[in-house]
Amino acid sequence: MTLAKRGARKKAEESADCARPLASAAALLAWYDRHRRRLPWRVENGERPDPYRVWLSEIMLQQTTVKAVGPYFGRFLQRWPTVTDLAAERLEEVLKLWAGLGYYARARNLHACARAVVQNHGGIFPQTETDLLTLPGIGAYTAAAIAAIAFDRKATPVDGNIERVIARLYAIEEPLPGSKPRIRAHAATLTPDQRPGDFAQAMMDLGATICTPKKPACSLCPWSEPCVARKRGDQETFPRKTPKAEGKLRRGAAFVVTRADGALLVRTRPDKGLLARMTEVPTTAWTHDFDDALALTDAPLKAKWHRVAGVVSHVFTHFPLELAVFRARVANTARAPKSMRWITADEIEGEAFPNVMRKVIAHANS
Repeated sequence: MTLAKRGARKKAEESADCARPLASAAALLAWYDRHRRRLPWRVENGERPDPYRVWLSEIMLQQTTVKAVGPYFGRFLQRWPTVTDLAAERLEEVLKLWAGLGYYARARNLHACARAVVQNHGGIFPQTETDLLTLPGIGAYTAAAIAAIAFDRKATPVDGNIERVIARLYAIEEPLPGSKPRIRAHAATLTPDQRPGDFAQAMMDLGATICTPKKPACSLCPWSEPCVARKRGDQETFPRKTPKAEGKLRRGAAFVVTRADGALLVRTRPDKGLLARMTEVPTTAWTHDFDDALALTDAPLKAKWHRVAGVVSHVFTHFPLELAVFRARVANTARAPKSMRWITADEIEGEAFPNVMRKVIAHANS
């Protein structure tokens, strides 16, 4: 398609947008008042939200499901009831409690943000999107979500659920991510002056429970009538998406060394990069051209190594990984190599292992 034709189509779509009946914020809020989800971080009608809980939940919910976040949210609040408590803690302890939730940069930013709120804002979260954006780990979506939900500011957070709702409501043909600015603009026009926090949560709930990716319950939707995609009957095809290029497979080996007393040999990953400052068993580099036959040249110490059948598979955001697993048992007197340490059998469960390392340890013991 030529640039001229694309421009003409875009203008035609924008003109059509203006002619379409607007969805009613009042209708969505009325639906929300009847069907809102009960979530650990939400307050009841008339209660004042705690900005700390709103912020904590929004960071945890990035790229993670509500079901997975619930237990972690409870454990964090129990251990660190306020942002001041969290800021005073060591990062290593935060990483330990976060272990298993994935996307570990969020945990590092969470800790840095807590310290910034305490050091620069007296332990009180700023209320505006502009000020919230100055904090570590807070981007446009999170700033808008906190401003709206915690402080009832007129702000328009747009997450994946809301993108889907808006793309269907207006039948936006342009694929993501190119359509993001247009989707945000439409969402902003719908945001009411009154109850913007409830409206933001209503949009999230609509996408999560009614306007789902597959088999949306259109007959139950408060915006069924003005929804263009529903009228066309192709709602499941929205939002349009540009196919993602798959990352190239990386491979490597992991070494699970235990002492006779059950202690496990581990090390801490570098301060920056993938899984920064998380705990791992020793591994080779993860490369595209890994050679199994040379794996033991990178073993952390001399031992009688046994190759465990099969591999551990894990998918990161940008690439899939396969690890061959080698295990060995050594004497209690064995010394940990430089930059490594022994942790007792009782400490393994509470250590800051990412999911891929927990898979490796489980595989070694299978």
